This record gives sequence, C-alpha cells and structure tokens, in this order.
Amino acid sequence: MIKQIVTFCIGLAVLAGFSQAQDASSPAPVGKKTLVACFSATGTTAAAAKELAAATGGTLHAITPAQPYSEADLNWRDRNSRCYVEMHDPAARPALKGETLNLAEYDTVYIGFPIWWDTYPSIIATFIEAHDLKGKTLVPFATSGGSSISNSAAMLKKAYPALQWKPGMLLNGMSASEIRAGLK
Repeated sequence: MIKQIVTFCIGLAVLAGFSQAQDASSPAPVGKKTLVACFSATGTTAAAAKELAAATGGTLHAITPAQPYSEADLNWRDRNSRCYVEMHDPAARPALKGETLNLAEYDTVYIGFPIWWDTYPSIIATFIEAHDLKGKTLVPFATSGGSSISNSAAMLKKAYPALQWKPGMLLNGMSASEIRAGLK
C-alpha cells in the first residue's frame, strides 16, 4: 500500500512539474510589458491607440507636443502652416511636453501617428531620439485618409536602422477585437 501511495505522489509531482513548464512557456511571460505611444493631432490616432492598448494589454502614452497644434497649424495646404514647415524641414524636431519616459520595463513599443505627406510627423523623430529604444521591438501604427503605412514604416527603418522594427499597421477605425485578430 505504501508503494502505491509513493507512486501516486510521484505521479502528482510529475504532473505539477509539467503544468508549471506549460505555464512558463505561455505567450505572455511575466515581466514583459507593452507600451502604446502615439501622437494624435485631431483625436483619430488617439482613438486607434486606445483600441490597440486594449487589444495588447499595453500601457497607453500620449506623445504630446510642448506647443499644441492649432487648426491653422494643421492646414497642410498652407505653405506657412506649422505642419507644412516642420514636414519640409528634415531637421525639425518639435519639442515634447513632459518628461522623458523610462522605457526599461517595456519590451515592445507601438509608435502611432497620423500619416502626413506619406510619412510620419516630425514629432515622432523627436520621441524616438529622446528615448533609449535599443533592444525593444518597435511596431509603427498609423491612421490616414488615403496613404498606406508602407512608406512611413520604410522611412522609419531607414532613419533608425539600429532599432528593431516590425511591419507597420494601418488602424483606421478598427476595434480592439479586429486589432487582436490582425495581430495573430
């Protein structure tokens, strides 16, 4: 009888060890965190970022300019508007509001923006250059009235080749469940 009890206990211990090994290989290891950072001039990209954060379980962070963009600043047809001037000056780096984030706890950083002139706004360059993103998995996402994200993603890879970029995602009007399905 004692032999049977010992055999039964060993069996339970083996099963418990197997269960722990299964848990250890789960897709979301403990300590792995996701940041969803986005710049949104009109609220459209912010809505997409909120859905992405819900879909990924990520922490949401607004990339906020020190000087907010007014409606006149966003008039892309006016060659004197702020967005036109910034986007046509490769050295433009609009200042960020707030402190630099400590990204040490994040493994994946989604970087979102509206597409301007078929690329990312200059403030995204400010954000990237202000933070240590080496060793992070970076995923661009965007909203756009007519452009795909392919040029923006290619330009980010070209401008910051030392960083680990994944393909970009265009999230026009997608819900968290649609985003989750797309991430798979």
